[in-house]
Amino acid sequence: MSATTALYAIGAAALGAALGPIRRRVELSRAKHRSLAGHARLARRVACLVPFYEYEEARFFSSDDAPDEIVAQRRAGFQRLAALYAARFPESAGRTAALAEGVSDLQFTGAYRVPFQYSRFVRQHLHGGSLLASSDGVTVVDLDGNRLYDLSGSYGVNLFGYEFYKACVDRAVGEARALGPVLGAYHPAVEYNVARLKAISGLDEVSFHMSGTEAVMQAVRLARYHTRRTHLARFCGAYHGWWGDVQPGVGNPVPARETYTLRDMSEEALRVLRRRRDIACVLVNPLQALHPNANAPGDSALVDSGRRAGFDRTAYTEWLRRLRAVCTERGIPLILDDVFTGFRLAPGGAQEYFGVRADLVTYGKTLGGGLPVGVVCGRRDLMKRFREDRPADVCFARGTFNAHPYVMAAMREFLRALETPAFAERYRDLDAVWNERAERLNRRLQDEDLPVQVANLSTIWTTLYMRPSRYNWMLQYYLRAEGLHLSWVGTGRFIFGLDYTAADFDAVADRFVAAARAMSAGGWWWSGAATTNRSIRRRILREIIAHRF
Repeated sequence: MSATTALYAIGAAALGAALGPIRRRVELSRAKHRSLAGHARLARRVACLVPFYEYEEARFFSSDDAPDEIVAQRRAGFQRLAALYAARFPESAGRTAALAEGVSDLQFTGAYRVPFQYSRFVRQHLHGGSLLASSDGVTVVDLDGNRLYDLSGSYGVNLFGYEFYKACVDRAVGEARALGPVLGAYHPAVEYNVARLKAISGLDEVSFHMSGTEAVMQAVRLARYHTRRTHLARFCGAYHGWWGDVQPGVGNPVPARETYTLRDMSEEALRVLRRRRDIACVLVNPLQALHPNANAPGDSALVDSGRRAGFDRTAYTEWLRRLRAVCTERGIPLILDDVFTGFRLAPGGAQEYFGVRADLVTYGKTLGGGLPVGVVCGRRDLMKRFREDRPADVCFARGTFNAHPYVMAAMREFLRALETPAFAERYRDLDAVWNERAERLNRRLQDEDLPVQVANLSTIWTTLYMRPSRYNWMLQYYLRAEGLHLSWVGTGRFIFGLDYTAADFDAVADRFVAAARAMSAGGWWWSGAATTNRSIRRRILREIIAHRF
């Protein structure tokens, strides 16, 4: 080989080596969703650039340049609603306001119920309160004695009805009282719980934690420990708790440098998983099947009518099967985050519902029988926390209150109930029942020309808006006025319990339609001939730029 040929060969090799990282970087970029949710670092930078500004009273009612008669209609409707709130919720609102002075979480949720431009004016006039006195069946009672149908679902905990969880806790306290809060050792209830969780998950071992966030942290740590790889892969929009590595975008004050956020249901994402060698695990939250690549919907971001959702069980099942195959091929542990959906979609959780098996599964919420809990179930080779041949190389995970006796006793009550015929009956035709309820409500809304619909994944619902508007977030206040209790995210998430009877649901549907009628009569869904979601977003962008510069 001549010197020239050798130099060409060396140059070609060097070029190939240089192009490899570039190619992988391009592949990773193509596997991201085009939204800000798919670009975590950019989203954080953009969030830091958005200035605070708000609408004074006149602009509050006319931020979409509605004609004077519509503005007057809105103002009158708002005043009526404010008067109703003042008369109906004085004790709940007053004590919540006083409590918020010392509780930062209440300050946050109060400020972010609606888009920030409207927030202060809303908080000055619509005081509903966040304190409740009691629960009874599918309803809750506030400090003023108002009985409201609960659509919050206690963030997903309430699956079988509050009376069931009260009974679980009562029995658990009785069963665990003899041991009391002795920690470190285990209450005998753990034996049953481990056996049942192994059977439900189809996996070998179990570890107990105090929250779903902690369970996900442990699952990821174990995957990194055993694969000796650094990065976790998650999908755009998916929520896995508030731990930094699984919340890489807005809300995390530091960048998550060892996290890949990929586009859900994407061939490009599978290509990245096949080719990269640094991926320790893939995290999946089955709730994303309702709104792939979108963040959990909340009314604080409801600046237009662009919210989209829709569940296609066949398509999402096929996606999970393809994802499972790639993870198996590449030796990447697949972690199913079933904290929210576990036991809600099927007695065996999302694995049973979609027919796909994971290497690690996290549970939480309802599994605690009404008490705080997080659980990891996994393959034996992935759950081990030390190496036989390297005794100093361990994967540490402990917690003072892990496997607390009262929690374990309440969990046993929950799991025992899950085995009974009465509770098995609650799952019969579950999708058919809740799909029919959603379709029936949508028909009623459509028949009355009300520009709102619902989409659902079984008992998990979200609200969609069919006409471009800047005021959709007002619906949450009309819903409360009609006797429906929502979480702080508003119409983004309704969570029903399986104890909702046909009569209970009909009562909720009647109230929902009544709220939508009042919303429409208030002029909030007026839309100009040239109004589109894009024009609304462009207008907001111009406002931001004007206040920024």
